[in-house]
Amino acid sequence: MTKADGARVSWDAQKKRWSVRIQVGEEVMKRPCPKASQGMDEQALREMAIQTARDDGYELDPSRVAIVR
Repeated sequence: MTKADGARVSWDAQKKRWSVRIQVGEEVMKRPCPKASQGMDEQALREMAIQTARDDGYELDPSRVAIVR
């Protein structure tokens, strides 16, 4: 598995869903998470980002996940 440099989880108020941005070098991939509720705690959001990265074939260190509310 390729190692991701980091990820950012943020709430998209317009679309009313969380999105995860995974950064690998210069490349940034944005993935929507429509099934996640707005009230999720930070640990659940971090796990969601890690799983999203894993689904795309990337390994992500939990300490490299930023949560933006």
